[in-house]
Amino acid sequence: MFDRVFIANRATVARRVARACRDLGIDSVAVYADIDAAAPHLGEATATARLPGYRAQDTYLNATRLIETAKQSRCDALHPGYGFLAENAAFARAVEDAGIRFIGPDPRWIETLGDKTRARQAMAEAGFPVHAGSGVLNDLDAAMEAAREIGLPALLKPAAGGGGIGMVRVSSEAELANAYAAARTQAANAFGNDAVYVETWLDRPRHIEFQVIGDGDTTLGVLERECSVQRRHQKVIEEAPAPGLDRSVLAGIEAAATSALDGYDSLGTVETLYADGEFGFLEVNTRLQVEHGVTEAITGIDLVRAQIRIAAGEHLSEVMPATVAAQGHAVEARIYAEDSRRRLPSTGRLSVYRPPDLTGVRIESGYAEGQWVTPYFDPLLAKVIGTGATREQAIGRTLVGVKAFDIQGIDTNRELLQNVLGSEPFIAGRLHTGMLGKL
Repeated sequence: MFDRVFIANRATVARRVARACRDLGIDSVAVYADIDAAAPHLGEATATARLPGYRAQDTYLNATRLIETAKQSRCDALHPGYGFLAENAAFARAVEDAGIRFIGPDPRWIETLGDKTRARQAMAEAGFPVHAGSGVLNDLDAAMEAAREIGLPALLKPAAGGGGIGMVRVSSEAELANAYAAARTQAANAFGNDAVYVETWLDRPRHIEFQVIGDGDTTLGVLERECSVQRRHQKVIEEAPAPGLDRSVLAGIEAAATSALDGYDSLGTVETLYADGEFGFLEVNTRLQVEHGVTEAITGIDLVRAQIRIAAGEHLSEVMPATVAAQGHAVEARIYAEDSRRRLPSTGRLSVYRPPDLTGVRIESGYAEGQWVTPYFDPLLAKVIGTGATREQAIGRTLVGVKAFDIQGIDTNRELLQNVLGSEPFIAGRLHTGMLGKL
């Protein structure tokens, strides 16, 4: 097992990794930008290390500085969390080259699956269902040909992207030239790579993802999560299991996912879109997911501890139970520092920040009272996870948890979350990625 893990992240996920290390008896080092000097994740690690600066580029995205700090901190492993450099193959290789174990998959997996067009091809060749789409579009003529073949409306997407950034919907051929230029510009600005491709547009699909874990020899499925409640292609509410779908069909897709990722050696998530009774591949995230907690809640499996143990060389049979089964239901609501109506980020000082302590409610929080919420980082404040014997009970507990979370000093999306959780379509399980626009 590792002696000391370097946590190359901040806020909620840094606290989560520190907790897993503590449970495993491993020392941990939490890093922090100057703006995070009062962040609660610092108090949960064994030691801390400063990253001078305020911007992400100078701190949590500064690969050279992170690795140097990890070496100076005498760490033998590094956990990237999610976001920032978690899915950067060059960073993972540099960590390994420095003699530090990267807690994640082999960089070759990150490289292959990080490019959406390569991932689509690899999954299709492995027999996983894939919705109609193209390879990288080298010019406007190629984009026009692909759009005509796939049919309009269609979606232009960054090949190296994620988080819903840079997607442009095209309804007609007349729109394509401007949309193609806009998509490439957004992709270059966001990811340093202007490659884009086109994918069929699905009206009102469900977003369902499948958790997998592997040790390099065996890959195991750990059920699915429903992630259809989104704004700007980014998740707001997740739950597990996915409601109202045939369990045998879900098991078949899970089996296809584990087969396609044969030889995978860490946590990973296969994301899909479900429409008109068919699943189709969306992407693979080669890291811990933000919403991993709902899977932990229904399986009793600590996914972060499992990820660390596999990185330390343990086999899947030592880390995971012989069978994985769902017990009850879990619903997660993400509390963001943003206005509920306009859904724009909000910044300021948390004059009051008091998470509730309730039966059947788990809070994963990255902030503390008195701390400043800045525009430099993701606006996620906390995750409220309600669990119950039934979906209705889990929804109710999540709703109560969101209402009871006292936050003052900035705007939050709690009103939006309450509206969704209490809405008839959500309670009835009529879920799709555009439902926020209908409420």
